[in-house]
Amino acid sequence: MAVMNVPVVAPAVAKDLGIATTYLGAYVALVYFAAMVATLLGGAAVKRWGAIRLSQIGLVLASFGLLLSAYPHPLTMAIGALFIGAGYGPITPASSHLLIKTTPPEKLSFVFSIKQTGVPLGGIIAGALVPTLNSLIGWQAAFFCAGVACALCAWAVQPLRNSLDDDRDASVKPSLATSVVSPLKLIFQHPNLRSLSIMSFLFAISQMSLTGYLVTFLYEDLGWSLIAAGGALTVAQGGGVAGRMLWGYIADRWLGASMMLIVIAGLLTIGCVGTALLTPDSSPWLLFPILAIFGSSAVGWNGVFLAEIARQAPSGQASLATGGTLCITFLGVMIGPPMFGLLAGTLGSYGSSYGVLGLVGVLCALTLLPLYRASKT
Repeated sequence: MAVMNVPVVAPAVAKDLGIATTYLGAYVALVYFAAMVATLLGGAAVKRWGAIRLSQIGLVLASFGLLLSAYPHPLTMAIGALFIGAGYGPITPASSHLLIKTTPPEKLSFVFSIKQTGVPLGGIIAGALVPTLNSLIGWQAAFFCAGVACALCAWAVQPLRNSLDDDRDASVKPSLATSVVSPLKLIFQHPNLRSLSIMSFLFAISQMSLTGYLVTFLYEDLGWSLIAAGGALTVAQGGGVAGRMLWGYIADRWLGASMMLIVIAGLLTIGCVGTALLTPDSSPWLLFPILAIFGSSAVGWNGVFLAEIARQAPSGQASLATGGTLCITFLGVMIGPPMFGLLAGTLGSYGSSYGVLGLVGVLCALTLLPLYRASKT
């Protein structure tokens, strides 16, 4: 939710700051630049301080970032974006560390997918709540409320700390050099982890292009109100929630992770092209199913992906492998939104840009083919 506060009210924020909405990509890029660096530090930090403590630190950083972003000045919002990203980055390595030691192998995809529903659920809350709060009390007060909520969550999970952080090791001394090099070295030494990382880079571009620009697309290209556009984003994020659980179940039960990810890539292309064909006259009965398909693929791939990373990682190195792959993922998130914004500015249409984005699904499927073949040998 902290990450999605600015995107869901981007037109209102841009108006108050006197900038174009296409500059939203720069804000998202700053968030994920910080997340990319922070996630590399996550593996060693989890071992030293524990997954719950690291998650609490992340929530406090996100809270501070939201409070800074509430001040309507480009510099404070840029610094706020960096704090939010620094808080967001270590969360997934921390949760992967907890789940890989407590989940039966045959249920990994489904359990990881359930955990990953937190991401689109946060987007649903942001899409449903922040535009409404903006109309009632303004976007600055809405950001302040979200910041307080993050701080309260950090306090609320404290009772879990002793039992779930029982494997922390005070002898571990995280260093910047080791924390950055070790996860990336692990990824590039293992072909399957490398293929999954490239795939996640491509999927991340599509995910943030959907969640970061959908409200602006509906508002500027199709003439929707901010509240209605936020509701549409909720539909797309809801598709992501349903997709994450459904794809995880299907992967464990029938298809396997690699084939499931190829199917998701195909659905992504369908969602992108369908969105590009929408017009101001398109019926909501057509628009919402298309957005649900788009969301189920662009947002719904993460659980199967993270479970496969944990499965492919050497024993005891799930958080390290997760940190390394997510660094590549966040690179895609960091590069994707500015590129999408630039493309939209060049083409003069966010819808046309979504059509071009359909190529990402094709590239994802091609990247995954060697992994699928290896799983059958």
